[in-house]
Amino acid sequence: MVQATPFLLVLSLALVAPSLSSRKCVLTGKWINDLGSNMTIGALNGKGDFFGTYHTAVTATTNEIRVSALQGSQHLTNQKRQPTFGFTVNWSFS
Repeated sequence: MVQATPFLLVLSLALVAPSLSSRKCVLTGKWINDLGSNMTIGALNGKGDFFGTYHTAVTATTNEIRVSALQGSQHLTNQKRQPTFGFTVNWSFS
C-alpha cells in the first residue's frame, strides 16, 4: 500500500491539474510533509522569487537540527499554463 501512495498522488494530480490550470498557485504559508518536516514560504517578489525557512524532522547526523534558509522561484503566471516552482535549502547544521 505504501508504494501505491506516490502513484495515486501523481494520478490524482494528473486528473485534477487541467481544471486547476487557470487558478493561481499560492505558495505562501506553512507546509508540512508526511515525516513532520515543515517549511514556511514568504510572499513572491515581482520576479517570482521567494524566501523562507525549512525545519527538517529527519536527519542522518547526531548534530542538533536547526531551522535552515530556503530560497526558490516560481515561473511568472503568464509564461506557462501550469504553475511550476523549485526551491533549495541551505542546511545550517550539517
